[in-house]
Amino acid sequence: MLEEEEEEEEGIAAMEADGGHGDSAGEPRGRGGIGVGGGWASAALEPVRWVRMLCRELGATFVAGVVLVYGLSQGFAGSFFRVASDYYWKDVQRVQPSTVQFLSVFFFIPWVLKPLWGIMTDVFPVRGYRRRPYFLFAGVLGTASAAIVAMVNGLPMTSAILSFVGISTAVAIADVTIDACIAKNGIDKPSLVPDMQSLCAFSSSLGALIGYATSGMFVHHLGAQGALGVMALPPAMLVFLGFFIYELKMYQHNAKEKVLNKIHTAVKGMAQTIKYPVVWKPSLYMFLSLALSISTHEGQFYWYTNKKPPNPGFSQEFVGMVHAIGAVASMVGVLVYHKYLKDYPFRSILFYAQLLYGVSGLLDLTFVLRWNLLLGVPDAVFVTLEECCSRVVGRVRLMPMMVLSTKLCPPGAEGTFFALLMCIDSVGMLAAKAGGAAVLRALRVTRTDFGRLWLAVLVRNLLRLSTLAAISLVPTSDQTEVLLPRDLLLGSSPAAVDDEERLQLAKLTDHVDDDA
Repeated sequence: MLEEEEEEEEGIAAMEADGGHGDSAGEPRGRGGIGVGGGWASAALEPVRWVRMLCRELGATFVAGVVLVYGLSQGFAGSFFRVASDYYWKDVQRVQPSTVQFLSVFFFIPWVLKPLWGIMTDVFPVRGYRRRPYFLFAGVLGTASAAIVAMVNGLPMTSAILSFVGISTAVAIADVTIDACIAKNGIDKPSLVPDMQSLCAFSSSLGALIGYATSGMFVHHLGAQGALGVMALPPAMLVFLGFFIYELKMYQHNAKEKVLNKIHTAVKGMAQTIKYPVVWKPSLYMFLSLALSISTHEGQFYWYTNKKPPNPGFSQEFVGMVHAIGAVASMVGVLVYHKYLKDYPFRSILFYAQLLYGVSGLLDLTFVLRWNLLLGVPDAVFVTLEECCSRVVGRVRLMPMMVLSTKLCPPGAEGTFFALLMCIDSVGMLAAKAGGAAVLRALRVTRTDFGRLWLAVLVRNLLRLSTLAAISLVPTSDQTEVLLPRDLLLGSSPAAVDDEERLQLAKLTDHVDDDA
C-alpha cells in the first residue's frame, strides 16, 4: 500500500555450486572446531562464503560496485527519495495527487533513455575506459542536482522538476553502467547469473531498509526540502567508484572511425536481435506486466497522510517505519527466490507470481474501504501486514524478469541491449504512472476528496490480473538455460565486437583482484 510499485523500480547463489560458496579450507573449519553449534555457525557464515565466492569469481571491485550502485545509489537513495519527494510535492510545492503522478512520468524519462546511455558506455570510451568515466559523470550530476533542491528556497516547480530529472539521470547512468558489467559477466559465467541478481536484490533491499528507516525522521526534523540534501551523498560515492573499480584500459587506433562503426553496429545489432521470437516475446510480456499495473500511489499517499478523520492520518515517522519493514520483507522475498524458486521454469514462476501480485492488491482495496476496522484490525497493524505481503510478492515477481532480461543479451553489446530491455521496462512503468494519473484525474481524486479512490485501486487490481492472458509469451525454459540462438552466441550477429575487444573484455571478466 505505502509503496506499491517499489519492487518494479528497482533488483542467488549458483547453488549447483554450493561447494563454490566456500573454499576447500573454509568448509572443514566450519565443521571442525565448533561442535554442537557448528550447524548454526555454518549457516551464519554462509552469506560470507557466498560473497567471498563472488569476489573470487567476479572480482572484489565488481562486487563493491554492485553494492554501491544497487545498495547506496538505488536502494538507500531511491527509498529516501521516494518518501522525501512525496512530502516535498505535497507540503512544499502543494500540488494535486494526479499532478504529482503525472510529473513522475518526467522522472522516468532518463530510464527510457537507457539505450542511449548503454550505447555511450559500449562505444564511447573516455581515455580508454568504458565504465569509469560514466560513474564519475553520474556522481557529479547527482550531487549537483540534489544540492540545488535542498539549498534553494522557493524553487520554481520547473526548476524542481529539472533537478529531480538530474537526480534520476545520475541513477540511470550508474545503473546502466554496472548492468553492462553484470550482463558481460553473465554471458561468460551463466551459472552465476542468479547469484549476481541476488547480490543486486539483497544490496538494494538492505539499502532501502536503511533509507526508509531514516527518511521519516529526517523529514520530520529537517522538513522535506532539508531532508533532500541527504540525496547528495550517494552520488558523491559514485565519484569514488569511478576511480577504484577495476577496468582494463583499451588501446584503439582510428578511434573516431571505430566509434561511428560501433554505433552503427550496436544499433543494427539491437534491431536484429529484438526480431528473434525468443527475445521479443518475453520482452513484450515484461512490458505488459509493468504497463498494466497502473500506479495509484500518489492518491493513496495523500489519503493515508491526511489528518482529517476518517482518514488514517499516518505521521512521517510511521510512514518511514512501515517502508523500512517493507524493505525487510523485500529481502525475505529475495531469500525465498534464492532458496526455493530459482530452479523453476520462467513461465511457471512468473504465472504464479503475477497471480499473487493481483490478489495481494485486494489488501489495498480492503484498507481504502476501511473494512479492516470492521474486522477489528487497527490501521497500523493492517498496513504493516499488507506492506510485507506486497513487498515479498513484488520481489518474487521482479527477480525472474531480471534474470530473463540478462539471458536475452547477445555477446558484445551487453550494456546496449540490456539497456534496451530495461528501457522497454521503463516505458512500461512510465505508462503505468501515466495511466494511474489519468485514472485519478478521471475519478476526481484530489488533495481532500478521496471518495472514489477505492475504484481506482479496483481498476488497478483488475489490470494486474489481465496480464495473465499473455503468459504464453514467456519461455518454458529453466532459469539456468541458455535462451539465445547459436548464431547470436557465436558472434555472427552484427552486435558482436571485434576480436581485440573481445579479448580485452575476457581479460576483464577473468581478472581476480588482489584483495579478493
